[in-house]
Order: sequence, then structure tokens, then C-alpha cells
Amino acid sequence: MVLYTTPFPNSCLSALHAVSWALIFPCYWLADRLLASFIPTTYEKRQRADDPCYLQLLCTVLFTPVYLALLVASLPFAFLGFLLWSPLQSARRPYIYSHLEDKGPTGGAALLSEWKGTGPGKSFCFATANLCLLPDSLARLNNVFNTQARAKEIGQRIRNGASRPQIKIYIDSPTNTSISAASFSSLVSPQGSDGVPRAVPGSIKRTASVEYKGDSGRHPSDEAANGLASGDPGDGGNLEDACIVRISGDEGGRPPEAVDPPNGGQARNGAGGGPRGQTPNHSQRDGDSGSLGSPSASRESLVKGRAGADGGSGEPGANSKLPNKASVVKKAAARRRRHPDEAFDHEVSAFFPANLDFLCLQEVFDKRAAAKLKDQLHGYFEYILYDVGVYGCHGCCSFKCLNSGLFFASRYPIMDVAYHCYPNGRFSDSLASKGALYLKVQVGSTPQDQRIVGYISCTHLHALSEDSDIRCEQLNMLQDWLADFRKSTSSSSAANPEELVAFDIICGDFNFDNCSSDDKLEQQHSLFTRYKDPCRLGPGEEKPWAIGTLLDQDGLYDEEVCTPDNLQKVLESEEGRREYLAFPTSKSPGGGQKGRKELLKGNGRRIDYMLHGEEGLCPDWKAEVEEFSFITQLSGLTDHLPVAMRLMVSAGDDEA
Repeated sequence: MVLYTTPFPNSCLSALHAVSWALIFPCYWLADRLLASFIPTTYEKRQRADDPCYLQLLCTVLFTPVYLALLVASLPFAFLGFLLWSPLQSARRPYIYSHLEDKGPTGGAALLSEWKGTGPGKSFCFATANLCLLPDSLARLNNVFNTQARAKEIGQRIRNGASRPQIKIYIDSPTNTSISAASFSSLVSPQGSDGVPRAVPGSIKRTASVEYKGDSGRHPSDEAANGLASGDPGDGGNLEDACIVRISGDEGGRPPEAVDPPNGGQARNGAGGGPRGQTPNHSQRDGDSGSLGSPSASRESLVKGRAGADGGSGEPGANSKLPNKASVVKKAAARRRRHPDEAFDHEVSAFFPANLDFLCLQEVFDKRAAAKLKDQLHGYFEYILYDVGVYGCHGCCSFKCLNSGLFFASRYPIMDVAYHCYPNGRFSDSLASKGALYLKVQVGSTPQDQRIVGYISCTHLHALSEDSDIRCEQLNMLQDWLADFRKSTSSSSAANPEELVAFDIICGDFNFDNCSSDDKLEQQHSLFTRYKDPCRLGPGEEKPWAIGTLLDQDGLYDEEVCTPDNLQKVLESEEGRREYLAFPTSKSPGGGQKGRKELLKGNGRRIDYMLHGEEGLCPDWKAEVEEFSFITQLSGLTDHLPVAMRLMVSAGDDEA
């Protein structure tokens, strides 16, 4: 299949579209700015209350007449542009494919040679997030603003979290020598001037992921802008190259050692940078590990806990202002609780998981924001699909003003793509081409040159809470379209298995949860019999550790949750979840939870899903969830919590 790198099949149509959009854009931008000035966020309201001379209010009064006059003047040009733009959409392709080739050891071609389908197996990490990257006036309805700057910082945070080293923590004791927090840990060893991890007497420095250097050979302009040093260490993002930290079980005060990787390679580092792209509501704070240039890590490290107990000095930061318990080791261990009957680890994490392979995003509606996000993520992901969807009346029943908002990034090569628009949206949802994006990726090859592939489906369902029947219809379409996609893209047969399927993932914003009484119809859908939800016990019943992914919008800028660290700590307590997560409307009239004194059952509305299937996979292989996390790294930038899942695909030793 040919992947479309441009939105139109020839340069003539592309030029006409550019002209039409140039005529429309001034009117679009002025209308957006005018509406945005009358929809303040809670952050702006608090600033006005604290500062009587708040300039934003003065600017609104002064510029509103100017915006109105310019808007009226631009309307005739916008009308002409629309007459040219609308028919062009029938020839527009449903996505744009961007491939930034990387010939280094972390490039897609190199990754394909890592797994041959034999041995102990291979883990793949997936993440999904709703980013609310709408035109600024519409984004403010969700209490977020400055879409362009948010897009840039979101991309930087995701890249920084995903490209940090993967840490193995060994706890040596007479009864325990196992690995603790192997892949989601944010503990990092210090580096010398040559970039080599070293042991430091007394303590190991707590370092934020954003302090690591970026990938060498990726974006020279990014490296210059972010002040990256020359001689960036080579890639070591693979599990074999992860930094190893040993913590002794005795209490003799001996500091833990930072053990260099056996092959001498360095752990893969994330790109650092200054506070570029930060919005006013994301002003730099000590301890904000998600913001750029942060001096502190997302969580207290086990090593810092030992150093503090032994009298060693830790690095100062906002976290030092928070009350520390006597045993940080116990506190850190509590964050990775495993239920007695659970077969995998789960946690609330302040970082995106290390070595993230696939990223599925929703509500990336704004095209300029999508381009900024793409540019940032290309520092880590080699293959990206963006501007997914249709416009105008092309293929759908109603006129579409916005695309689907779906966005996909991958470290592995994309083989096939298909997009379908849901035809049954109502009211405001019908103005966007919400739908489903299907992808087939290659993740390896066997010694017999059989391709090892995986299927990933990303979707965003209908939002209006009362329309359960519409969402169920969309889930039916989602499954039918996926079956057609797999059939049309499969080159295998029972007699000639040219491909081996390693995983089948469905993820996205489903806009219903598993605890609301109003969502019973969706909870019982057949999709959940064919695909496994790691957070769910059954219809209407969540696992005890699962938490909601929809934040209470009124509390987005509270100091208690305005940094990844703080939001992580808040969500680890039941009281914090009741305060800052959105709960079912039937249990909480008025939506927000702040100020409610009665106890609320459940852990909030979980509407962002990550499902995995077992049907249609290679018969002799087994795909099991290894880790699952709720991520706070985008605190203050969106009203959803991203979720991530690491899937271990194992094959028999005799498998070809």
C-alpha cells in the first residue's frame, strides 16, 4: 500500500488549496481570537482576582473593536476562499504520512532486526491520550487554552518521558534479589562530564527526564535550540542497555552502586530544553518534572530515601517542601502495588513509559497544532500520521468543519492504513469527522523471512452522554471495519503463512465509563468479550486499582495538581481522586467534585481505553499485559490522563 505524504494527489490541487486557505485563514483566526477573549479559563479568572490591573482584561476591551472591524473586512475573502476550498475536499486524502528516516541504532529498520520471533519474547509499549488541541475558543470550553504553545510542550514532554533510560532496580537482601520497577521507574543515575553513569558517594542525584540529551543525528536545529552538548552518547534504549542500580539490603550505610551497562553503551536520553512553548498557566516551578528545565524527578527515588536516612544531602526542589515519610522506600513501593490476583504491574506514573513504541492521540483537531506536535515527536518517533479525517461533505452525511482529531506515531514501520468516518454523529459531534484509524505495522521478521506484524486501531467515539445507542452503533462499525481491514491487508493463508500476527490493539477515547449507570448499554457491548480490558473485572465492575482518566476541569490549575509530581501524589490517594477526578453525573450533579463532603464510590470516570485481543494472533504465541499505567506528565495541558500498556509477546523456542 502507498502511504500518502501529501493531502492532495498533485501539486495543482495543493496550490489551489493553499490559496483557498490563505483567503479563509484571516477570518478564521480573527473569529477564534474574538470568541476566546470572552471565554476565560479558571487560571485567568484567578489572575484577575489577584491582580486588579490585570492586562488581559484591558487588552480585551481595547482589541475587541479592532477584531470586529477586521473580521467584517475579511468576510468577503473568506467566502471566496470557501467556494474554492469546499469542492477540493472531495479529492483530499484522509491523512498525511510523515517519515523522518533514522539510520541509527534506534531507527525503524534497525528495530526490525531485533526480534526474530524466537527466544524469550518481545515487549511492545502503547500509549493513548486525549489532548484537547482544538481551536483556542473551543479548547477554552474545556478550561484549557493557548493551543499552539500547548501542542509544542506536549510533544516535548512525551518525547522526554519516552526517551528516558529504562531502569532496572535490584534490591539485594537475604530473601529478595528480584527486579523492582523495571521499566516504568523514573530513578536515574547521575552522569559525569563524559555522559557515563557514575556512583556518587552518599546519594544518587534525582534527575528529571527532561535533563537528558536528545537523540544524536535527529534534529540538529532542535539540538541547537535546546542547548544540547556535542558528543551525545549512543543509543541504549533497549532493555539490555538499561542503566542498572543496585540497592543493598544491609543497613551499613554503604551507598548503592550505579552499574554501567555490560556492553558499555549509554542509555538513550531524552531531549532537554528551555522553557520555550510554555503557556502562562505552565510557568516554571521547582519540581515540575514535566516542564522543561526541571531540576527534580517525578518521584522520590529509592536511593534518595536511603541517602536521606544516612545523612546524605539530596538535591533541593519543590518536592523537598512536601512532607516526606520516614521510609521513602515503602512509599515508592506502594506506587507499584500488585493485586494478589493480578498478573501484571500497575501504577500512577509521572512519566510516559520508557521505550514507548506506539502513540495514539485524540482531539488533535487544529492543523497548525498537529504540525507543531509532529515536529516535536519526530525527535523520537520515526513514523507519524496526522491531519486524519475528511472535510466538507466528502463521504459523510453532514458537513465536516474539523478532521477526526486522530494522530498516530510509531517507532516501527507502518505497512497499511485505513480510515473510516462514523456517519451517525449528532449535533456538535457531527461537525467533526470522528471515526476510526486502522494501522498495520511490522515489528520484526523470522529467520525464514516471514513478517511479524501487529494491528492497532485508534478511535474517538460520540461524546454526548445521552446517546448510548450511537456509541454502540459506532462500536459495531469499529469491529466490522477492523475485520475488513485485516482481511484486505493480510497476505497470509493457512497453507502459506507469510505473516505472523503478534498483537491486536484497540485504544482511544470511548466517552463512556465502566461504572456509570447511564452507560450500561456500552458496558455490555460484545467488544469486551472479544478484547480484554486490563482495568475491568466485568460490566459495571472495575479492578480496585483502576482510576478515572477524566479530570475535573475546574481544578486543572490548582497548585495541588499543577505539576506531574503533585498530580501523581494526589491521584494515589482516595481523597485526592474524589477531589480532582470527574465522577459519573448520576453520582455528582453539576459535574465537579470540589467541595463535596459525602464519600463517592469508585475511582472516577475511566473513558480512555487500551484493549488487546487474542483472536487471530499466531497460534503458538501468547500476548500478555506486563505493565499498565495512568500518566500525569501532561498535567495542566489537557483534561484527560494518558494511559499506557506494555504487552509481552512470547513465542515458543521452536517457533520459526
